[in-house]
Amino acid sequence: MKLSSALLLIFLFTISCKTRETRQVPATWVRSGNFSEELIEEGTLRAVSSISINAPAISFRYGGLKITSMVEDGKEVHRGDTLVIFDLSEIEKAIVDNEQKLMIANAELEKMIASQQSSIDDLEADLEISRLSREISMINFEQSVHESEITRQEIALRLENADIALERAKERIENRKKINQEDLFQKKLSIQQLQGILDEAQLAAKSLFVVSPANGIAILERNWMTQQKWAVGEQPYSGTKLIELPDLEEMMAEIRVNEVDVSKILPGMEVVLVADAYSDKNYRGKVTAIANLAQNKDNTSRIKVFPVQISIEGTSEELLPGLTVSCKIRIRELPDVLFIPVEALFREQASEFVYVKTGSGFRRQDIKTGPSNIDFIVVTEGLSGNEEVAMADPVSSNNSTRTE
Repeated sequence: MKLSSALLLIFLFTISCKTRETRQVPATWVRSGNFSEELIEEGTLRAVSSISINAPAISFRYGGLKITSMVEDGKEVHRGDTLVIFDLSEIEKAIVDNEQKLMIANAELEKMIASQQSSIDDLEADLEISRLSREISMINFEQSVHESEITRQEIALRLENADIALERAKERIENRKKINQEDLFQKKLSIQQLQGILDEAQLAAKSLFVVSPANGIAILERNWMTQQKWAVGEQPYSGTKLIELPDLEEMMAEIRVNEVDVSKILPGMEVVLVADAYSDKNYRGKVTAIANLAQNKDNTSRIKVFPVQISIEGTSEELLPGLTVSCKIRIRELPDVLFIPVEALFREQASEFVYVKTGSGFRRQDIKTGPSNIDFIVVTEGLSGNEEVAMADPVSSNNSTRTE
């Protein structure tokens, strides 16, 4: 009798321990119904359209560009606001130097014109003397009809010399005018070149004050050498992109999807977006473009990813370029399927299995799975739908539940 009582107590104690240990492993029923296959990727917000603000292109004769003032990153700006100011010292020196050269050249031009005019006046005076001398010779020749033949020949020679002198005087004036014209052309050309250099310097000086062409938010770009955003004191090359001025009226997100999952995505698929900075708000969008060419995930990885663009419906002051967003893409809806929480699925090498709850504990059950989302995964084989499965490993060291 005592032996039977002792066995009964041991049996009840064992059952009690099993019941207590079983309760230590959370379990859930296998679910059935419609299942939404989803893909979740992180991405970055950017404007659909934006204006790039680049460092001005100036001549090498003014030295390198150096930032002396720059708008704050993320600051709201209006059309005409100054965004960047570059060092003016070298250009100011060039402007002063060319202004002085231009002043000297203009003074030399005036002096040249006066000198040339004086020279022409002298030549014209010589021409007038030659003309008068020729007229006198002509009168003498006309009055020499009663003179001897020798005298008449002498007078004729003097007339011929006067004609030659008159022609030479005319030629000297014409030649001098041509020479003067060429000298003036060269001098004026030199002045035009100096004026062009001065105009270029003045235009370059204006370009060192970079103003906003439109309203928007100033997003500073990164210096590719330092990987930090451009700042005062740095020296960008001409044409370097310094600031992005996005149009906040139309925003988009760009994600990068691995080569295994990209085939599931199609343009037009619905997307729910959540910005990391505002996790309590959802935004809706649609897939608009999928890249045809893969890219490396990063500089050190061989993993291939495909950029995917997502348009965002509506506008919000909170959605700013550069924000990180979580994008949930709805791939497809599967009707009347079995699915379990992802925590209930276990893998060992190439096999997948769950722990099905029994009256005395849990038993391992091999299964096959299908599509998944962030919370659940579809079961295609191995379960009937009436099972309760463990949400944690019942055979781990933290649980002493019995398994079959």
